[in-house]
Amino acid sequence: MSEVSIIGIDLAKRVFQRHGACANGAVIFRKKLTRVQLLAFMSEQPKCTVAMEACATAHCWGREIEKLGHTVQLIAPNYVKPFVKRQKNDVADAEAIVEAASRPTMRFVALKSEAQQARAMLFRTRQMFIGQRTQTSNALRGHLAEHGIVAPKGAIHVKCLADAVADETVGLPEEVRELAQVYLAQIEGLNVQITTLDQKMKGAAKEAEAARRAQTMPGVGPITALAIETFAPDLNCFRRGRDFAAWLGLVPKQNSTGGKPRLGKTSKMGQRDIRRLLISGAMAVLQAVERFGTPHNTWLIAMLERKPRMLVAVALANKMARGLWAMVTKQVDYRTPATMA
Repeated sequence: MSEVSIIGIDLAKRVFQRHGACANGAVIFRKKLTRVQLLAFMSEQPKCTVAMEACATAHCWGREIEKLGHTVQLIAPNYVKPFVKRQKNDVADAEAIVEAASRPTMRFVALKSEAQQARAMLFRTRQMFIGQRTQTSNALRGHLAEHGIVAPKGAIHVKCLADAVADETVGLPEEVRELAQVYLAQIEGLNVQITTLDQKMKGAAKEAEAARRAQTMPGVGPITALAIETFAPDLNCFRRGRDFAAWLGLVPKQNSTGGKPRLGKTSKMGQRDIRRLLISGAMAVLQAVERFGTPHNTWLIAMLERKPRMLVAVALANKMARGLWAMVTKQVDYRTPATMA
């Protein structure tokens, strides 16, 4: 009997489907096992390649399976879908994972460490709290607007609403005033949590050498630098800076045929957290250039004169991504154009 060379696992909450194949692709086994049986089953198998879809639990299982001596490969679900034959079910999904992983040109997702997942949770928690703060302040603004109290949008203007609620001369029903205090207390609690998380992220950014180096680039702060270290794979796996920018989705979407290139809007196919932060940092750089000017960014000034502001910000974010790749791979700090000249 041929020895298994690749095992595809269709992950689930409690019941996992496994598809084993030999080197020539012939099926050796199709098994359905429970969650507690997975590691025991994998420990009995010869050292081989184990392929899974990159989902929420794939990284944890991947680390445990790697400890058993296997080679783990994670594949984006979008790359597995074309290999599913006819109807979708667990058996077909596991077989499709094996077929996709067997392709020589397949792209795989880097396995995340526990530290990376912990930092990712830090980012997601901060993002959730910011969303809750925005939702709560918008709800409070809408309720008070019905009683004649209007304030501009933005977290900085919540104080105007708080002053109006605390002012006894403002004609507000007592029940509305009490409920508004509940909203304000919720917003204040979220502000404290967000500030605490920001300090944790800044402290983590100071400890990492790559994050410290990334912050030497204008427009890149501790949150952006830590996001690159958390969500991006090892930048040395990209052949050039353009590949890293394309991975982030900061390149035009292609619809070319017959040798005629047709470029559209930004693809937005990559890592959204890093892309969003880089564009926000680029917008901050544009504001500084528009207010104070700079003799070094002649390209940026010329772009601002000819192109819309957001388009220039995306182009600058693309340039920042390529620069960050060069800084990390070559282990050098950011140098201004005047310094390089």
